[in-house]
Amino acid sequence: MAVASTYKDAGVDIDAGNEAVRLIRHHVRSTFRPEVLGDIGGFGGLFALDTKKYPEPVLVSGADGVGTKLKVAFLMDKHDTVGQDAVAMCVNDILVQGAEPLFFLDYLAVGRLDPAKVAAIVGGVATGCRLAGCALIGGETAEMPGFYPDGEYDLAGFAVGVADRSRLIDGARIKEGDAVIGLPSSGLHSNGFSLARRVFFDLAGWAVDRHVPELGKTLGEELLTPTEIYVRAVLSLLPVVDVCGMAHITGGGLLENLPRCLPAGFGVCLDPSSWTVPPVFELIRKLGRVERNEMYRTFNMGIGFCLVVPAEKAEKTIRLLGAASQESAVIGEVVKGEGVTFREVSK
Repeated sequence: MAVASTYKDAGVDIDAGNEAVRLIRHHVRSTFRPEVLGDIGGFGGLFALDTKKYPEPVLVSGADGVGTKLKVAFLMDKHDTVGQDAVAMCVNDILVQGAEPLFFLDYLAVGRLDPAKVAAIVGGVATGCRLAGCALIGGETAEMPGFYPDGEYDLAGFAVGVADRSRLIDGARIKEGDAVIGLPSSGLHSNGFSLARRVFFDLAGWAVDRHVPELGKTLGEELLTPTEIYVRAVLSLLPVVDVCGMAHITGGGLLENLPRCLPAGFGVCLDPSSWTVPPVFELIRKLGRVERNEMYRTFNMGIGFCLVVPAEKAEKTIRLLGAASQESAVIGEVVKGEGVTFREVSK
């Protein structure tokens, strides 16, 4: 007589899924805001929009993933930081238009569900949500046997924020002479990892546990440094400084992202001596013999977020960001033309 097949025989363990939900419950609840209705486990997340704070609310949404940075997490068997990357990539994007992130949803797809690993990943998501001040209101963990190699997974996120229509930031008021304020990155963030992995692992033959003197840590520790979240500092600035435009420096680097916030007919001239490029980028350039233009259009090169403000407001902007524990510096100015150029530094 044939033995009856079960879902578990096919590779999907419902009991493991239930255990994962139990383990992540406290992470999720730690992110809740007063506007969250209900609890974890419903079919949909409920969030009551504060129409007194935002009388003419415009919802701003964004979606992104962690990308091949996850390959480093697999090599390190370290999964408690990539969740912050998923949050950061989304909330920094919607911040560009002046939106306050309200809630976040994550999507985690695995080949085989390991409850402890899921808890570590979602714990990182919760950390990112707390840093951004948004609620982890829902998500999906999909066990997909035969689709992902054993031990591997994919992680993506979705953020929804709000801005009052009258305070949306679209770059339309940017003018010649405005100052570009740069906020430092924490390293590679979550972009350019296909090139970084090729240089470090394939060309140089380095392992993730290699201690790199220039970095003061192992290669794996450097590569898994979480993406910086700029939300709280920038939101504190918006009511008191006339911010005309913003850019999140992600894939495409400064060359591709800064022009996205500029009106037609304007470009940016950057002074590369005005900020310190983290050593990880110089290592990639040297080991991979990567040209400067390719570096600047692939990586953030040490600047993770930019603000465009009137030149006379630059000093105040830097002072207020400092009071919010956020480093910043004037890194360039708006000019007539198009694209990004660099001020040549005399040697």
